[in-house]
Amino acid sequence: MFKTVDRLMVFIKHIGLSARQFDLSIGASNGYTLRMKKNSASIGSDVIEEIMRIYPQLNLIWLITGEGEMLKPDRSIIETGELPQTEQIRLERLIENKIKERHEKELKELLEEVTKEINDRAKQ
Repeated sequence: MFKTVDRLMVFIKHIGLSARQFDLSIGASNGYTLRMKKNSASIGSDVIEEIMRIYPQLNLIWLITGEGEMLKPDRSIIETGELPQTEQIRLERLIENKIKERHEKELKELLEEVTKEINDRAKQ
């Protein structure tokens, strides 16, 4: 069963820091995280508060319970009203494909309509 310290180690690896670098970033003593891991100890609430202050993208519920996603949803869309660049490109391609499909469908329908009209006139 994973403990909070185990999930914290997963997060540290995810952000690409060593345990020492992480300890320094949150103002903990050198070796704090590895000691907690080695002793399977609990992380103090004051340390968790500092982690959340420094790393607001970390989902506190996931850290404590293991439920949900490790990272919070990208707030930049909500805060700035803009999509991240990769999402913008993906969305633009999707829109372009939908427009192309709709355009092709309309052209096909128009061609069928004109062909029918020509055939109807030829019969008269």
